[in-house]
Amino acid sequence: MTGLLANGPDVNALGTPGLPIREFLLVGLTAAVVTFLLTSLVRVAAVRFGAVAWPRGRDVHVKPTPRWGGLAMYGGVLGGVAVAAQLPALRLAFSYSSEVAGAIVAACLLVAVGALDDRFELDAITKLAGQATAAGVLVLYGVQWAVFWVPWGGGATSSGSSLVLPQEQGVVLTVVLTVALVNGMNFVDGLDGLAAGIGMITASATWLFALGLLYKAGRDPNAYTPALIAALLAGACFGFLPHNFSPARIFMGDSGSMLIGVMLAAAATTASGRISFATSDPKDVVGLLAPLIVLAAVVFVPLLDLLMAVVRRTKAGMSPFSPDKMHLHHRLLEIGHSQRRAVLLIYLWSGVLAFGAAALAIADDVAVVLWGAGFGLLLAVLATVVPRLRPRVNTERAKSAK
Repeated sequence: MTGLLANGPDVNALGTPGLPIREFLLVGLTAAVVTFLLTSLVRVAAVRFGAVAWPRGRDVHVKPTPRWGGLAMYGGVLGGVAVAAQLPALRLAFSYSSEVAGAIVAACLLVAVGALDDRFELDAITKLAGQATAAGVLVLYGVQWAVFWVPWGGGATSSGSSLVLPQEQGVVLTVVLTVALVNGMNFVDGLDGLAAGIGMITASATWLFALGLLYKAGRDPNAYTPALIAALLAGACFGFLPHNFSPARIFMGDSGSMLIGVMLAAAATTASGRISFATSDPKDVVGLLAPLIVLAAVVFVPLLDLLMAVVRRTKAGMSPFSPDKMHLHHRLLEIGHSQRRAVLLIYLWSGVLAFGAAALAIADDVAVVLWGAGFGLLLAVLATVVPRLRPRVNTERAKSAK
């Protein structure tokens, strides 16, 4: 896939159209720099207007910490959009569709709802209504699931067929995916740097996958949209991390976690619309399934945490929205990991899953990808259980000393 490495927006060394890698990187860097600079200003404003997280029984932080980091991240996204609109290749993403605009408007809505929640603590129903409305905004701007690949049908020469979703089913699927991603990111935002890091990793993997789609689509500018949305989000998360990594000087709050969720949903949904199922054959089964693997990997950690929390609270006779201290990151702390190590471990799990799935979609040698992902998962498992092994080793040493 040499075309994937092309540097210029117009032509590569072979004289064929190249991917605008440099433009994507410039947009992501712009979002990162603007977010980094704005975060200090937002921190002062959060303290001034009382948007501060006071320590509670289920929280890990022990001192009051400003919120509203999502406002700075959204400012970074807007900065990246302003730059992208001036670049020769990426500005075509705004001409060919309204999907980027839809993602920005939906994100604006949820950042506003999240900022109000960070200050006044809105009830769960109000936030859910805002999330559903944002998903509806995406649909109005054309961000909607329309086609699904299914492993049956297609005749003797095909590995499957495409299932065209009716308008109503496409809308429902888009809303469900968006609300699930938004709440999933909200649920994992419990340790310093956790949500920002997962957002950066998953957005980067989605960007890599979208570049693969763009290459397969013959560098069609219509396929720029998911890569641009993912690059904007990855840059904003990267720019926020220096302020948010342990010990955090500011939290992103619901304004930030919901921003990440809705933009991930927009990137994944727009990417799904760029997959061609018409030319598939048996040897392409893994490649056809890879988009679904990417989507599963992107949402794996937050949705697993969300499902575990809902089941746990329902079994205990509590509301699914009731807070507790039994999330995955809390469990890692109980095992014996420090806060930083717990965050880095979740980064590792997320990276192996997300980039492994993206690599399956664009790599030529599937076996190498599977071996690499398997090694990464083994490393993640061993790193996770190390604290449990230490007491056993210390006990054996004490016995031998006697």
